[in-house]
Amino acid sequence: MKQSKGAIMVGSITMISTVAILFTSSMGGVLFHKEVETQEPVMEIYERAVETTARSSIDRTKKKLEIAKDMDLTLRCGLTKDEFKELIKNLTCDKTKFFYDNSDTIYELCEKYELNEIFFCGLIAAESGWSISSRHREKCNYISMMSKGKLIRYASEEEGLEAAAKLLHNKYLTEGAIYYRGKTLEDVRKGFCPKIKKWTNLVYEQMEQIVEAYEM
Repeated sequence: MKQSKGAIMVGSITMISTVAILFTSSMGGVLFHKEVETQEPVMEIYERAVETTARSSIDRTKKKLEIAKDMDLTLRCGLTKDEFKELIKNLTCDKTKFFYDNSDTIYELCEKYELNEIFFCGLIAAESGWSISSRHREKCNYISMMSKGKLIRYASEEEGLEAAAKLLHNKYLTEGAIYYRGKTLEDVRKGFCPKIKKWTNLVYEQMEQIVEAYEM
């Protein structure tokens, strides 16, 4: 600290009086002025203000997570793996932690098969439920893949998830594929679940829950 014209300099804070402080930038510009109705030590005020400013800075630089019903489902969400894992970790509807426990696998499969992570998770939740229904869990089949009217059984969670990602990429979201109608939710519905028109809204509602968790 140093004395200057009756004011006390503490780091980047100038204490004008016992009740008023100015927060300044490294270039000397005033960031904001705060009236302090307390006699608490200046350093305590300073440390609390720095923490608040740091949080605000993080909020300003946080990536925006955008979804839409007409979005291209082959475009990634833009999060790093660590950011995606943190998002899923904060997802309160993931009560059994299935999504978090498999978040590495989900992220890597979406990278491999060119799928949007939010869509892939939303589809699994729509087909199996956030807690993963017993019939889907027992067969490690998370998007209701069928053969001869029955759910196909897979040997492990990873195998089932990869089968789902591969199916979506190869049969529904690649131009020229057998069920390709386009790259939006409604396009996929026409091939994946043509008889249930509410499917698009159902999947999108699950996707919205994920985005809401990210924005909290």
